[in-house]
Amino acid sequence: MTAPIMPGAEPWSADGGPHGVLVLHGFTGNPNSMRGLAEAFAAAGFAVDLPLLPGHGTAVEDMAETGWADWSACAEERFLALADRCDRVVVAGLSMGGALTAWLATRHPAIAGIICVNPVVVAPDGMHEVVTAMLDTGTEYMDGIGSDIADPDSVESAYPQTPLRPLLTMFDAAAELADALRSITCPVLICTSPQDHVVEPSNSDVLAAAVQGPVERVSLQRSYHVATLDYDRHLVIERALAFAARVTGAGAHAG
Repeated sequence: MTAPIMPGAEPWSADGGPHGVLVLHGFTGNPNSMRGLAEAFAAAGFAVDLPLLPGHGTAVEDMAETGWADWSACAEERFLALADRCDRVVVAGLSMGGALTAWLATRHPAIAGIICVNPVVVAPDGMHEVVTAMLDTGTEYMDGIGSDIADPDSVESAYPQTPLRPLLTMFDAAAELADALRSITCPVLICTSPQDHVVEPSNSDVLAAAVQGPVERVSLQRSYHVATLDYDRHLVIERALAFAARVTGAGAHAG
């Protein structure tokens, strides 16, 4: 790392159990965006792990050296550690964290359920070519995509720039993930903001249509992309807690 961790971007965890929840933040973001949800899971009695994904939460130059392989390896390592000490594990993620969540579910059928908030599971049409062309001209960064939030009093501490080479790895991963989504058989909760200026809301439809497990949908009418910090954050928490309690059989813990 070339810089210290930003205040509020620290990884966070909580003991609890017997069931656990892995919580994953988004691209260029950090645990700040998911801390409220993670703390709500902990208060409900779950063991919780909210990792800081490689290259995030410090300086954007650190992220430029990372990619999907690093983020997915970290997510899987944290999942396995949680699964090793918990009876059942739920995974929840925002944006790219939602993609990582779905990816984990394709690899670990024992996951009790997944929660995806404005997940990105499809590379936007033409964006791969646009980013490649920018890199060919020597451009390594573009304007940041963070803090797409309707609530003017809420701010996401994401990077002010988007590193392009890591972005391409996420697009490539989405292309590979598309065919694997149908292997997901666990229950799925999908929370979608119709007014999302970062990830096309149709990504949620693609995920819902592809998975084989039961799907529950929540529409976040008052929020933009970072819904976990927006006007609907309490709705996300409410539905996520109810879902996690149901799929783990932890009613006594989450009640």
